[in-house]
Amino acid sequence: MMQGTRISERRACALLGLSRDSWRHPPKRDARDAALRERIVTLAHERRRFGYRRIADLLRAQGQVINDKRVYRLYTQAQLSVRKRRSAKRVKLDRVPLHRCSAINEVWSMDFVSDSLASGRRIKCPTVTNDFCHECVEAAGDHGIGG
Repeated sequence: MMQGTRISERRACALLGLSRDSWRHPPKRDARDAALRERIVTLAHERRRFGYRRIADLLRAQGQVINDKRVYRLYTQAQLSVRKRRSAKRVKLDRVPLHRCSAINEVWSMDFVSDSLASGRRIKCPTVTNDFCHECVEAAGDHGIGG
């Protein structure tokens, strides 16, 4: 831009929104980063379940003085990520519809309900319900119900 239009460096940097210092001193990647990135990649391939933090711990255990943020930057630049575990295959069974009751006392259901008093103590109540008429047959409340 400066050569084609013959404007000053100061004017060209102002038009582009670039600081003159960053124009004069472009970023240089350290040679240590390349060697460290290769070491991170080899560790990540050896230990597939390790993320960047555990790899940083391994590197520190080997005697390198390294920052977690630097390991994270190199880890993401190498496009590494923790491998996802496959979920266990579940056996698919046919769904069976629930039994439809047609008379009183044919099917009962049991459940536990709980509430708290104003003092903060909990009350637990096992309830037994008739499914045909939706009548609560039994409800016994207590602060502590054992097995």
